Amino acid sequence: MKASLAKKEPDLLKMWEENKIYSRISLRARGRKKYILHDGPPYANGHIHIGTALNKILKDFIVKSKFMAGLDSQYVPGWDCHGLPVEHEVEKGLGSKKAELSIVEIRKRCRDYAASFVDIQREEFKRLGVFGEWEDPYLTMKFAYQATIVKEFGKFLLSGSVYKGKKPVHWCPICKTALAEAEVKYEDHESPSVYVRFRMVSTPHREGHGGTM
Repeated sequence: MKASLAKKEPDLLKMWEENKIYSRISLRARGRKKYILHDGPPYANGHIHIGTALNKILKDFIVKSKFMAGLDSQYVPGWDCHGLPVEHEVEKGLGSKKAELSIVEIRKRCRDYAASFVDIQREEFKRLGVFGEWEDPYLTMKFAYQATIVKEFGKFLLSGSVYKGKKPVHWCPICKTALAEAEVKYEDHESPSVYVRFRMVSTPHREGHGGTM
């Protein structure tokens, strides 16, 4: 890259961090009208990829532009530490050893795995120049976070807003768990079924009405 940008960029990011630029911007914006970006968190199940990077960078554009527009646009990043993506990666590492472990032990490994990639992804996002409360993110596996979910659900329950109903749920027989719509993969399939059309020799009659259909 021209002008040694590959070397200068990390130095610039280091200077931002050492001078606590985000904290100083947030302090100056305190008391102004708020603009909150509710960020759907990435899974803590591996290194970031181009899609994750693009998603986070575009949101960073918004946060920084709102600060520059005179708003208090505090950004709290977070991670989804639950679900099939994390469990799937842990199971791949365990292999046949999974059968020897209890559910509690597997969950503990999932927590450790997610925590390790929270730290890795945090540094990867910071390397992209994204501003935010990196030292105090929200994690879905934090007990305080989970307690808040239970508390808010309790409010729905007590207000009579919760009901029991039925709906179809995608199920993976291999993973033995429910799947979200986004986790279902569709493939083209050629069926051996054969459709044949026959000429009707008579007109069917609807029972009890005497007329033709």
